[in-house]
Amino acid sequence: MRFRVRKAAHVFERVGLAVAGAACGLFVGAYVGSAIAVLTTQGFLLLMMVLGFVGFYLGIDTPQLPFDEAHSHIDAAELLSSAGTLCATLTAFASVAVIVLRLEPHMVWTWLALIGWIGGVAMQIVAGAKARMRK
Repeated sequence: MRFRVRKAAHVFERVGLAVAGAACGLFVGAYVGSAIAVLTTQGFLLLMMVLGFVGFYLGIDTPQLPFDEAHSHIDAAELLSSAGTLCATLTAFASVAVIVLRLEPHMVWTWLALIGWIGGVAMQIVAGAKARMRK
């Protein structure tokens, strides 16, 4: 019984993180979609949210390698996960700031936000898949 409760709590935590990722994707999609006319679609917003959901579900809380002499090398999955999380959340934070403060940054910043978001969640997805394959 205790194991099932712990397992359920872990799933709840991961789903909560995934929903936070979807919210971040929504903010990035709203900012980028409002600046680039071609991307002003519900499909684009949904894609950004799904990428955030999957990235934050897989990429946050990746299983770590045991810390011993046999595993003394750098854990690529852990490094990729942390870099992806930082990149994605900084991009989402900047997007929220642009929306709330009603800023109009140069188009280069908009493209950087899109690239930063996609790159960040891609790193999370790859890291999460890599960490789970080694189990």
